[in-house]
Amino acid sequence: MLKRINYYAAAPQAFELLFKQEEILGKQFTEIPSLGKAILELVKLRVSQINQCAFCLDMHSTQAFEMGETHERMIALSAWQDSLLFSEQERQALAWAEHLVFGHSVDDAHYEEMLANFGKSGLTYLTIAINAISSWNRIVKVFKPEVGSFR
Repeated sequence: MLKRINYYAAAPQAFELLFKQEEILGKQFTEIPSLGKAILELVKLRVSQINQCAFCLDMHSTQAFEMGETHERMIALSAWQDSLLFSEQERQALAWAEHLVFGHSVDDAHYEEMLANFGKSGLTYLTIAINAISSWNRIVKVFKPEVGSFR
């Protein structure tokens, strides 16, 4: 297999921006009551499942376990719609993530529902987080770092 470039070394300033974004998202998900770190990790995992990013799945499942996520919920995540293990707020966030990752348009009724559930800041940061993990998934799929090398 062809060894791919070290993408961080090739463009460190660009990646510093992405890492700063992750820092801001982590802080905001902790501070905004409608969000929370569990939602952030679940969204990162679900988007990475959809985008089939093995590196990100390994990283975020490890991080989720470290922050107390259960094995049962991690397994059920790919079938969250049929599981009783997720709160209504988590279900809304996961549905929003899937909606955006699959590129569906957002009609006014859906937007209003999400705004009511998450508030202005919560909906904005949730949307940015979905975009951020999708971006990371795409970057990693190009440069193919070794799974587990983040540890």
